Parts: sequence; C-alpha cells; structure tokens
Amino acid sequence: MADEKFTRCPDCRTVFRVTDAQLALRDGQVRCGHCHAVFDGNAQMISLAPTPRHEDDDVPDEASLGPPTVTLRSARALEPAPARDADSVTAPTTSGDDDEPEPAPDYENRFAWDKPRKRRRRSWLYAVAIPLLVVVLVGQALFHFRDALAAHWPATRPALARICSLSGCAIRPLRDVAALSIDASDLQADPAHKGLLILSATVRNRANYALAYPHLELTLTDAQDQVVVRRALAPADYAGGTAELGNGMAGNSEVAIKLFIDASATTQAGYRLYLFYP
Repeated sequence: MADEKFTRCPDCRTVFRVTDAQLALRDGQVRCGHCHAVFDGNAQMISLAPTPRHEDDDVPDEASLGPPTVTLRSARALEPAPARDADSVTAPTTSGDDDEPEPAPDYENRFAWDKPRKRRRRSWLYAVAIPLLVVVLVGQALFHFRDALAAHWPATRPALARICSLSGCAIRPLRDVAALSIDASDLQADPAHKGLLILSATVRNRANYALAYPHLELTLTDAQDQVVVRRALAPADYAGGTAELGNGMAGNSEVAIKLFIDASATTQAGYRLYLFYP
C-alpha cells in the first residue's frame, strides 16, 4: 500500500489507483470512468492513510479523521483525457472514436421530482392507444347491451339501429320472464269435438317496455298428478296472425291465448302451464 497512489474525481468523488505512467499522459489530465468528468489527476491526489491529529488543531481536516469512505476503482477504470487543443481540454467522449460525445450524468437533478424531465419517446403511442381502447370498450358495451339500452332509453334506438345496420346485428325485445305473468288460464274439453281440448290463457307484460314473446310449456297430468304428455308452444303457435313477433309484447299489455289441443290419444285429469325463454 505504501507505493500505491490514489487520485479522486472531484465530481463524483470516486477514488482510483493510478500509476506514474498514467499521470504522465496528457500532463496528468484524466477522465473518470464512472461519471466521465475530466480532471487533473496530479492535483487531485489523495492519501488513504490516516494522519495523526494534533491537539492544537482547531479544525480537523479530512485526512486527519482517518481514511475517507470512498468508492474505490482500479486504474483500468481511469482513462486518459482526450487530446487538448491550444486553449482548452475537449469535452469527455465515449470509448468509440466515431461516437457522439456522451453527456455527463446530471447528479444534481437525478432524484429531483419537482424538476421537468424529458418525456419518453413512446408517450405518443400511449396517447393514441388509450383513446382507441376506450372507443373499443364503449363499442363492445353498446353491442352487448344494445337491447337493454333501446328498451330503457328509447331515444337511443335510432342510433343503435344505425350501428347495427353497419355491423349486421339486430335490436330485439328484452327477455325477462320475471316481468311476465299468466293472469288466468283454463283447459276444457270441446263439447262439439270428442278428444279436443280448448286452452284459454291471458299472458301479461308488467314491464313498461316491450318484452319478447315467451314460449309456453303445457303439461297434461293424470289423477295422480303424473305427467302424461308435455308440449312446448312457440309464440307463432299461440299468437294471432297479425301479431308482430319481432316487436315483442308492448309494455303494460296482455295477450289473450286460445288454442285447440288434440288429446284424443291420451287420458288426463289436470294440466300445468308455464312461461319460459329457450
């Protein structure tokens, strides 16, 4: 350690082991391998050995306090400074002769949160992608909930219809079986035709908006309430010929049903009638 020499970068305070041969180049001008600052290696020579402190010293110097806490690097990390012109030393450069000069790190502002920073080059990509994703999300919501929007907010129906004309979709009445009810029903034998049953029922839409026509499930049972036969009836089977099935049942309306059922091949004592959507 006695023959070793050390110099310290005045900018980042990094300490380097140096040799006389290094300091002889460029008149002692060297470049810090850590922050790339150019400094006089001879002028910044330091000793890492502690210096005894005299009792009469009023202000202790750095050396008298013992070895400084430093970042020690080898001599290979210290490079000769670039060649000087007649007046000044050129700015530090990177290791490649054809590369552009690399700016020194901004140690003062590297952790400053309140100072302006350069925006990343990809910020324009986010500026375009985020609004585009929002538009796509809104479009998906309109597509999946178009029927509910048209039912609850009729003013949106024309705009939704135009969108569907472009995308090939359709606006259909909502399906809400909980808003439907069978107010009355009856199953009687036709006195004029043996084996023919007459089903009468009233289906009510209790919502204030249109609902799709439901399917009916008619189940005939015997005296022990066991199923004899079951049949599902589509809207086209029970709605009148003038009914616009695509428009659904109007809000707060009812549909009267009267069907003739051929039960000549069965014997039944009761029936059950349900509403459902397939």
